[in-house]
Amino acid sequence: MTDEHRPCCAPAVAATPSPVTETAAGSPTVPVTAARDRSTRGQVRLSGGEFAMGDAFDEGYRADGETPVHTVRLKPFHIDETAVTNARFATFVKATGYVTDAECYGSSAVFHLVVDAPSADILGHAAGTPWWINVRGAHWRRPEGARSDITGRQNHPVVHISWNDAHAYARWAGKRLPTEAEWEYAARGGLSGRRYAWGDELTPGGRWRCNIWQGRFPHTNTAEDGCPTTAPVRSYRPNGFGLWNTAGNVWEWCSDWFSPSYYAQSAAEDPHGPETGTARVLRGGSYLCHDSYCNRYRVAARSSNTPESSSGNLGFRCANDGDAHAPRATGELR
Repeated sequence: MTDEHRPCCAPAVAATPSPVTETAAGSPTVPVTAARDRSTRGQVRLSGGEFAMGDAFDEGYRADGETPVHTVRLKPFHIDETAVTNARFATFVKATGYVTDAECYGSSAVFHLVVDAPSADILGHAAGTPWWINVRGAHWRRPEGARSDITGRQNHPVVHISWNDAHAYARWAGKRLPTEAEWEYAARGGLSGRRYAWGDELTPGGRWRCNIWQGRFPHTNTAEDGCPTTAPVRSYRPNGFGLWNTAGNVWEWCSDWFSPSYYAQSAAEDPHGPETGTARVLRGGSYLCHDSYCNRYRVAARSSNTPESSSGNLGFRCANDGDAHAPRATGELR
């Protein structure tokens, strides 16, 4: 484990809310969506049980708090097979009129190699991570800036999604965000103590199993895995529980507040994270992860960001309690 803490591949929001969407209190106006009846559409039911949570290889960044490895017991739960897509998020927006945090703030972070916007829309670089550009008009429908759109990407994961946005969608869909423990259990796909969702080798048989960066970060992406940015949500192979892309592609929000010291005091039964905090947990890594900078595509890796932050690699999947019928996976670790 290294003592050096490299910042997450997604910068915290630094924009000022747009005056058009600013409330008298000075915060962006975010529509409140009504809760719908519970739904397990697109989810698998996992039987829960006991597993060892955390980094068994001691490979993470110390400030991320991936250790100590600790035993967790989970009740049965449901979780989405894939990250939420542009198509599904568009249905939500059409039904509710929801406006994302990125739209309220008027800008969002776009990776420097893919910006597609007029020069007047370039608002500056993120502190400490100059490859992130704050781009006016970037949001989920225009992920690279004003000149871009999501044509042909309906089955890609929606991006530029804040925790607030993900929570609002989940509430509307009759679901919830997964706890961090649920996310790791599900992402492991039944493999106990392994480095990745498919085993300990990154490219078994010389084949890429996830969408991460190849080349020299942050200037040269050879895209050997076939994806310079996001991939369709059913790319590569699903894990042993039938979940797709639990490593790379997009960071996924969890319900928990983040604390690097939480594992040392975590509840053994269905932990839900600290009671308070300033940042929410992110899991899974993204298409920008590379071992020279951010090896957080490992299944135990964790990161965080503030609930209002968005960028071109932040998405999510939903979960649900386990007391309803849905396609089943055994949920047994092996």
